[in-house]
Amino acid sequence: MHVLTKLSSLKSPDLFKKHVQTLGVQIPLDDHVHDSSGSPLLGSLHWKHRTIGNRIAVQPMEGWDGTTSGGITEPMIRRWQRFGESGAKLIWGGEAMAVRPDGRANPNQLVLSAANREGIRQLLEGLRESHRNHWGSDEDLVIGCQLTHSGRFCRPTDHHRWEPRVAHRHPLLDAKFGVTDQSLLTEPEVLELIGDYVVAAKLAYEIGADFVDIKCCHGYLLHEFLAARTRLDAFGGSLENRARIVLEIVRRIGKEVPGLGIGVRLSAFDSVPHEPDPQTAVDGKLGQGRPRAHDHLIPYQWGFGMNISTPTDVDLTEPLQFLKWAQAEGVDLVNITGGSPYYTPHMLRPAAFPPSDGYQPHEDPLLSVAKHFLVTRQIKAQCPGLIVIGSGYSYLQEHLAASAVHNVRNGWTDMVGLGRTVLSYPKVLTDAVLHGTSQRKLICRTFSDCTTAPRNGLPSGCYPLDDYYKGTPTAEAVKKIKSTF
Repeated sequence: MHVLTKLSSLKSPDLFKKHVQTLGVQIPLDDHVHDSSGSPLLGSLHWKHRTIGNRIAVQPMEGWDGTTSGGITEPMIRRWQRFGESGAKLIWGGEAMAVRPDGRANPNQLVLSAANREGIRQLLEGLRESHRNHWGSDEDLVIGCQLTHSGRFCRPTDHHRWEPRVAHRHPLLDAKFGVTDQSLLTEPEVLELIGDYVVAAKLAYEIGADFVDIKCCHGYLLHEFLAARTRLDAFGGSLENRARIVLEIVRRIGKEVPGLGIGVRLSAFDSVPHEPDPQTAVDGKLGQGRPRAHDHLIPYQWGFGMNISTPTDVDLTEPLQFLKWAQAEGVDLVNITGGSPYYTPHMLRPAAFPPSDGYQPHEDPLLSVAKHFLVTRQIKAQCPGLIVIGSGYSYLQEHLAASAVHNVRNGWTDMVGLGRTVLSYPKVLTDAVLHGTSQRKLICRTFSDCTTAPRNGLPSGCYPLDDYYKGTPTAEAVKKIKSTF
């Protein structure tokens, strides 16, 4: 049974380095974080005809707190203003936006439609105004809209009822998410969906977005298409067919909205679905994670960025080929992530504390952090013409800034992407670099409340650390839910 070494016990860089060495992985720290004039995180990047003012990006997050028609609300406006306050010069999506109402992961997810256009414009303008108020200018601030269809994980009308639309059947996931043959998208439906992405991209351009992200990650629909080996039409089987839907979306956006940049957030590595091991459950708590039984499914046909003979291992052959095709079609921004919050949460959100639908750590979460860094480093080396944004930093807490500085300084990534840690502490990196300090009481401790809440139909937010959410009835509800697992 794995016993977790708590990151809070590794208070000094030396203790952290020694522990990482015992794990046999690489998570180097830079010794010169506080450098208000020469920090690599403050260096600019040239992108198209624009300048991205530094190497810090805010990752997209679903707030589960929009209107039931896919519009904006006050908590969402506040969240986007805090993104602007962060000092990050690349806002990668801000929030996942469904390209059609039935593609939402929850009934309160944003929908980028004509009816919601002006509200979403307000989000972008509020973010820019906040950035100007805190940092003086937004001329070097680049903002994108993340376009998505949730596929297998659609719940557009009821937090508690799955309404999946899938690229392919999956022997380990179908039962959990209520998938039947009727859930499979037909070829005409796929062609219609491509048009929905283009319409959404046009709207994004009209409201002032600098680029769109064609979301291909975390088990959502376009990511699932990349693994559709068992699909029998023009959108399955060979990698060329599996990539067809994404590349056609990119081509059409490039042709019909030529002034709009295009990025892809990609789960470049994955694994078989995991589950809590009941043999390791203690006092009614969730057991530690383990891969679901899959020996009978080798060679494994239902993943992307994994070895089909040993599907818990990474294989970047297909992701690298896909990225080269995407780059040839006009994609020049790529945000690297891995796995899925629905079946491998330990991979993309390394954490000491599990969400309510997850499992206790079965390995040191730093192993997943290191995997993010290694995969991102390998992709950057193989795709030097792409601007690469890396993920996986939040778990590092006090060591986050030193790791970020190292990775950018040494070319492991072009930019550092921050997700859940921004919910509690938007300026976590800019404070460290500019002032040499950080507010320890605001640093994300990976309690996973921001995931547990939406898993139970509640708005996402940092309930332990953000005063806006702390002490609210919803915070009390989250505490009660957590007491049960």
